[in-house]
Amino acid sequence: MEIFKFFSYKDILDILGVSVIVYTVLYFLRITKGMQILKGLILIAIVWAIAFFLDLKAVSTIFEKFWTVGLFSLIVIFQPEIRKALTRLGQATKFSPSSSVEERVIERIVRACSFMSERQIGALIVIERNQDLEPLLEGCVKLDAIVSIELIITLFDPLTPLHDGAVVIKGDRIAYASCVLPLSKSQDIPKKYGTRHRAGLGISEESDAVSIIVSEETGEISVAVGGKLHRNLDPEGLKLLLFKELGVNK
Repeated sequence: MEIFKFFSYKDILDILGVSVIVYTVLYFLRITKGMQILKGLILIAIVWAIAFFLDLKAVSTIFEKFWTVGLFSLIVIFQPEIRKALTRLGQATKFSPSSSVEERVIERIVRACSFMSERQIGALIVIERNQDLEPLLEGCVKLDAIVSIELIITLFDPLTPLHDGAVVIKGDRIAYASCVLPLSKSQDIPKKYGTRHRAGLGISEESDAVSIIVSEETGEISVAVGGKLHRNLDPEGLKLLLFKELGVNK
């Protein structure tokens, strides 16, 4: 291993640091509209390189001015994504105990969702994990009640005043009801899905939360996690997915 003789521990740390930064930037671009913009920037850079080697002074000057203006333009374009990324970074470095969800709580959630699915009762349940969801919630009614099948079903009953909105679960408690969530701007959501699905997907894009959506039109059960929608789940599939995402060993 002769090659390691030329590297000190500082060099290794330097390489690891650069690797983390590059990975973070690429991941950020992948989950936002930045990948399309990056492709455009690469194309512009290629044209600029050709102009430079051919000594096209006017074209090169235009491109040099473009990069100066373009940097500020990118900051403006990515302002919402930058804000979200900084929020996530702050949450990730926050030293606070995670909200653990026990097996019995998951069982109750699954049974409630199964009941509502059979009767086509629309529902949106958000389960908090490590990231505090309060900065992302609006219009909530605070409950702080034990998670029970009967209470979940009652909260989403169309005849009750709190049915419109999301229920937020923290640990073994129903913390809030009737919450307004940030909507996903993804263009990949099938048109048959409405606001409830966009809200469930939106909260999973902006946090590490797991959201469960029961369709009022079809009774279909879906789970949104990490900006991805898992569709057409039966009760057993829902339970296994929740066990996996919430770290419950079974």
